[in-house]
Amino acid sequence: MLLTVEPDGDVPIYQQLRDQIVVAVAAGVLVPGDSLPTTRQLAADLEINMHTVNKAYDLLRREGLVRLGRRTGAVVARGPGDGPASAQEAGDWERRARTLLAEGFAKGMAPPEVLARCQALLDEFTEH
Repeated sequence: MLLTVEPDGDVPIYQQLRDQIVVAVAAGVLVPGDSLPTTRQLAADLEINMHTVNKAYDLLRREGLVRLGRRTGAVVARGPGDGPASAQEAGDWERRARTLLAEGFAKGMAPPEVLARCQALLDEFTEH
């Protein structure tokens, strides 16, 4: 899996890493049990601070998508085939989704357009 960052982008680098890993898990590129690069290795490869990688990995850990261990490093903990999300996971996701939907609406996107775009994006993960 190839991770890239836009150092001068609007999205913080740790969030870019987190988002790319989430997409890779959703798309089946990363599956439960897969190891992620070490923080040192990924930081060196991307020429970023190691603490930035740690922040991304810790966020993924708190979201339940990655396990972190001293001997094992960062390992994918779950994927779409591992059963339904817990009530807390679903609630956390819903809060983030609400913000993204509100952003689209606030920028003038009509509800049918928002729904169509959401459906098209969801289809990317379910059609493989």
